[in-house]
Amino acid sequence: MTGHAPLRYAYGTNGLADLRLEDALGVLADLGYDGVGLTLDHMHLDPLAPGLPRRTAAVRKALERYGLSVTVETGARYVLDPRRKHHPTLLDPDPDARARRLDLLLKAVRVAADLGAHATHFFSGVLPEGTDKHTAWPRFADGVDALLSAANATGVPLAVEPEPGHLLDDLAAFHRLRTTLGEPEGLGLTLDVGHCLCLEPRSPQACVESAGPWLRHVQIEDMRRGVHEHLPFGEGELEVAPVLAALRGTGYAGLVTVELPRDSHAGPSRAQDAIRFLRDAEGSDRAHGSGTGSTSPGGAPC
Repeated sequence: MTGHAPLRYAYGTNGLADLRLEDALGVLADLGYDGVGLTLDHMHLDPLAPGLPRRTAAVRKALERYGLSVTVETGARYVLDPRRKHHPTLLDPDPDARARRLDLLLKAVRVAADLGAHATHFFSGVLPEGTDKHTAWPRFADGVDALLSAANATGVPLAVEPEPGHLLDDLAAFHRLRTTLGEPEGLGLTLDVGHCLCLEPRSPQACVESAGPWLRHVQIEDMRRGVHEHLPFGEGELEVAPVLAALRGTGYAGLVTVELPRDSHAGPSRAQDAIRFLRDAEGSDRAHGSGTGSTSPGGAPC
């Protein structure tokens, strides 16, 4: 048993893309979720459509009505380019393209502040063709520095996510960015626990423990070692209970958001299964100190 409060669970709207946002929030509240990971995208809160402040105010009222906390996520696949996933990025050689991504992230910061979100999530993106890491890092750092200025003014922390295949792809790269920017207080971490299993050399719970001081947002799903595929709990290799215990041990008080972006076809049932699994895993660990992971075979490198 530990003295830490129970964790607060959320579900990402990128896994509920077939539902209207109001319906999605109602489903999550009925299932007992504490919050929602709100991806700014065309099907929910479109960051590029007219009347963003008015629509954001309406979403805030809905969140309050359902008693849900929120984090703002910026991983929409085609919000800026209908043909290329997650493009453009802050790494783009074209300054106008970088400016488009920065403008989207600045809008996300304003939305997060207006919603009372506990963090604004973002990631680096993949290296553009013909661009090397030596060239890309200063572009990325400059963009994040500009974003930090806006975020600091709102008091909502930034939470950059290490993403497999991206420039910033692991915890070591996160610390490189922090060091480059002078270790700013407003720059935190989105830790996707499944990504730890995918590519980090240490166990997911060890990653949680080491990342504790910088955790501002947490995503979770099942995954297999070496394979970047988000899976429902019980279909991969993640030992969930030790991860939840490690999160409680860090004193993390933000949302733990289930991230199943390719499961919208079964979103409500996936959300129901996930909250049951997480509550059971957390309760089992508190009562017995035991893990509740699954043991599927590993796969190819991610």
